[in-house]
Amino acid sequence: MDIKDEIYQFLNDLGVQYEQAEHASIPTMEALDEVSSILGCPIAKNLLLTNRQKTKFYLLLMPGDKKFKTKELSKQINSARLSFADDTTMFDLLHIHPGSLSPLGLIYDTENKIQLLIDEDIMEWDDIGMHPCDNTATLKITKHDFFMTILQAMHHSYQTVHLVGEDSIA
Repeated sequence: MDIKDEIYQFLNDLGVQYEQAEHASIPTMEALDEVSSILGCPIAKNLLLTNRQKTKFYLLLMPGDKKFKTKELSKQINSARLSFADDTTMFDLLHIHPGSLSPLGLIYDTENKIQLLIDEDIMEWDDIGMHPCDNTATLKITKHDFFMTILQAMHHSYQTVHLVGEDSIA
């Protein structure tokens, strides 16, 4: 069973309803605009971050059209010098390859090594678009199911962060 099938099985076992759009591999957020229109929901940008010592890991969900400013997030989570986790770390922690990062991959983080961070703008969404850990499909999941069913089943909590994402912030 491949990772996408494992995610579908996980969601089905939980009784989570979702809409799915199968598509060719999509490498960028901009290329997901058409899929977002088809599903009728925004798609979250997912970033796997780490501190300089590579002892703390963060999965950040934010709107796809918002710019990410490292310094802005570092202050809020009291972590100096965040950087993107490398491909090997992503695979080791979440069994996911670059381009397919998804909060659904937290099912593989059974030791809770990754802290989930969610931009407060996402809390305003009714539905969240995300890959099933494979960028050849995108799922539309209700915010309620994501927070109340999926995250609880994964035994993961989250921290809300405020990201402005404007160039004026250094």
